[in-house]
Amino acid sequence: MYYIDPHIHMVSRITDDYVRMARAGCVALSEPAFWAGFDRGSAAAFHDYFRQLTEFEPQRAAQFGIHHMSWMCINAKEAENVSLSREVIAIIPEFLDKPGVLGIGEIGLNKNTKNEVTIFEEHVELAMKTDELILVHTPHLEDKYKGTRMILDILTSESRVKPERVLIDHVEEHTAKLALDAGFWVGMTLYPITKCTPQRAVDIIECFGTERIMANSAGDWGPSNPMNMPDFIRTLRSRGHDAMTIHKLVYENPLRFMSQARRFNFEPPIPLRVQ
Repeated sequence: MYYIDPHIHMVSRITDDYVRMARAGCVALSEPAFWAGFDRGSAAAFHDYFRQLTEFEPQRAAQFGIHHMSWMCINAKEAENVSLSREVIAIIPEFLDKPGVLGIGEIGLNKNTKNEVTIFEEHVELAMKTDELILVHTPHLEDKYKGTRMILDILTSESRVKPERVLIDHVEEHTAKLALDAGFWVGMTLYPITKCTPQRAVDIIECFGTERIMANSAGDWGPSNPMNMPDFIRTLRSRGHDAMTIHKLVYENPLRFMSQARRFNFEPPIPLRVQ
């Protein structure tokens, strides 16, 4: 079965992971800008990173038949440095017309601080000015509900934000309904320790349905597994979900959301069904 991983940080993965993903059926992925495993000290470092996302990684992925797309931002983990964040935001427009750049992300909150909120709002303003999709990072563990509520309050108070063009990521059992009820797309991140296991993600599907929801592996610098999407597919099958439902969750839903982007450039091997 073909699948799309809508959130995975391939700069932190070895080339063998591309091979394994391709063999498992991955045909496309999107890579949000994220933390590099350490805090960067200059906008020039981010400029090089954005070049890596838009120039190098698409070529590396293509060797294995995987289409690579990306997102631009300075993420919440580094947003406490407001002056650096503003320098980085100033260079983002240079990259927004690169092929396959889907929008602004992953922006959001990490520790729910005032500075993080400021930079989140300035990213949203850029997205509104440039008509971009938005990918949102919600905080981890004990701060998740509070941070998600803060993020949704900011987004819903901005009349220019269209919820159907925003993905609220890293949702769990206690935050998925908040975002879905507000009209946003949601993403479940499949991690071996934090966030959702494949089993918990299927629980969420069985509670809230299959509309405006998708899963991803993130595959970042911490304990993570880029093969969690195939594990999610196997878990869905073991719980009795049919092939059409699984295909919708792991292929059609991410394709439907990402295809709203102005520079979406993926030619799907299977077209979207008319609904």
